[in-house]
Amino acid sequence: MLALGATRSEVRTPTSSLPETSTDPELVARMARGDRAALAALYERHAPRLCALARQILGEAGEAEDLLHDVFLEAWRHATDYSEARGSVWSWLALRTRSRSIDRRRSAPRARTVGLADSHLETLSTAPDSSRDPARASERERLRKALATMSENEREVLFLGYFQGLSTSEIAERLAVPLGTVKTRTRAALTKLRLYFETKGATP
Repeated sequence: MLALGATRSEVRTPTSSLPETSTDPELVARMARGDRAALAALYERHAPRLCALARQILGEAGEAEDLLHDVFLEAWRHATDYSEARGSVWSWLALRTRSRSIDRRRSAPRARTVGLADSHLETLSTAPDSSRDPARASERERLRKALATMSENEREVLFLGYFQGLSTSEIAERLAVPLGTVKTRTRAALTKLRLYFETKGATP
């Protein structure tokens, strides 16, 4: 188990201390011993092709770059699990990238075109029983406006956790992001939700 963690900014740690001739398995072995420079070297070596792979699946450069950072942080955490006998480091990283990209795309089919949060906001404001229940329609409208104050990522975790009943770990797996990221986004979403209703003098 690694004694040290790594953050996204540390993925690109300068690699001058590593010989340029280091093989991929050697870099992963260094990562398993907590060498962040090895992680940065592996990133510089394979990031362009892996980002292209993720972009082909997700269709968005920004989304692909965001996912790629998570893939390398996941590789950092699981470096001790890598076995050269089961395949090359490239295959190991490419499989993770492809799998996480597909999971993220499947987690929100409409997000690629209109955005996950926007589709949910539309659902809230046009639900079948809205016209029959003015009070509920009003509640939906207040909730829609509250959700509009959040970022798409914040709305995403809120919907998955509170509307679909997924646990924090399940959300992290569904979105292929670190558990801490899910917790941070959830806290931010709930804070904005609370502040909105406090400002409007109502409770959600």
